[in-house]
Amino acid sequence: MTALSSPPPTRLSVADLRGSSARRRRETAVRLAFLAAASLSILISLLIIISLIGEAWNFVSSVDPALLFERGWFPRRDLYGIPTIVAGTLLVAGIGMLVAAPLGLGAAIWLSEYASPRARRAIKPVLEVLAGIPSVVLGYFALQVISPTVVDTACPGATDPFNMAAAGIGVGILITPLVASVAEDAMYAVPRSLREASYGLGARKRTTSLRIVFPAAISGIVAALILGLSRGIGETMVVSIAAGATGGSLFSIDPCAPGQTMTAAMTALATGSDQVRGASLAFPSLFFVGLLLFVFTLVLNLVADRFVRRFRVRY
Repeated sequence: MTALSSPPPTRLSVADLRGSSARRRRETAVRLAFLAAASLSILISLLIIISLIGEAWNFVSSVDPALLFERGWFPRRDLYGIPTIVAGTLLVAGIGMLVAAPLGLGAAIWLSEYASPRARRAIKPVLEVLAGIPSVVLGYFALQVISPTVVDTACPGATDPFNMAAAGIGVGILITPLVASVAEDAMYAVPRSLREASYGLGARKRTTSLRIVFPAAISGIVAALILGLSRGIGETMVVSIAAGATGGSLFSIDPCAPGQTMTAAMTALATGSDQVRGASLAFPSLFFVGLLLFVFTLVLNLVADRFVRRFRVRY
C-alpha cells in the first residue's frame, strides 16, 4: 500500500496577511472619520479660545486698570470689580462642595460597599438621573424652599430672600449625584481581593471601606471632587435665580447676603438685562469674564489630571 503524499505547505505572503482590500478601505474610512471628529472638536475649542482672547484683549486694553479692582461689579457704571465676582464664585462653589462632598461620598461608599447588587442596580440609575434635573428647577427650589427654611434659620437676623448661601446649597444638591456617581465607579473598580484580604485579617466592613477601599480609589475620588467643583464654578441658572444681584453687586463674602458670580454676571450681560449695548465696555467685559472662567476650569482640570496620574494605582 502506497502512502498518501501530503500536499506541500502553502506559503503566506505579506499581501495575504494584510487582508482584503475592501476591509482595508473600510478601516481607513472609519479611522479618517474618527480623526475628523477629533480634529473638529479641537478646532472648535481653538476658535472659542481665540474669540475670547480677542475680545478680552480689547476690553483690557481699553479699561482703566483701577476699575478692575473696584469694590463692586456694576458694568453699566463702568465699575468692573473682578474680585467681587471671583469671590462670589468661589464662595458659592465652596458652599456647594460642603454639601456635595459628604453627601456624594457617603452615597458612593454605601452603593459600593454596603448595598446589595440588586439595590445597586436599582439605585445607581436613579442617582444618575438626578444629575439631569434642570438647574432652573433647583434655582427656584433654592429661592422658595432653601432660603426661607434653611438660610433664615442659620443666619442671624433678617436675611434677604436672594443670598449666596441658598445658591450654594442649591449648587451642592445639583452636583451631589455627579460626585457620587464618579466616586462610586472608582471605589467599585477596586479589586475584590483587597477587601477579602482585609476581612481575612479580621477587619470590619467600616474599617475595610474607609482604610482599604477609600485610599485605593483616592485618585478617582479626588477627580470626582474636582469635577464637581468645576461643575459648581460653571453653574449658571441656580446662582442667577437664587443669589440675586442680577445687574451688579458690591464686594461681599457674607453667605447670608446677595452676591454676584462670574456665570451670573455673564448671564446678565448676555441677556442685555444690564443695558450693555448702551455702555462702551460692558459687552466686551463679558468675554473677559468668560476667559477668566475658562482659565479657572482649565487649571482645575490640569490639577485633577496631574493628581490622578501621580496617585493612580493599576491593579
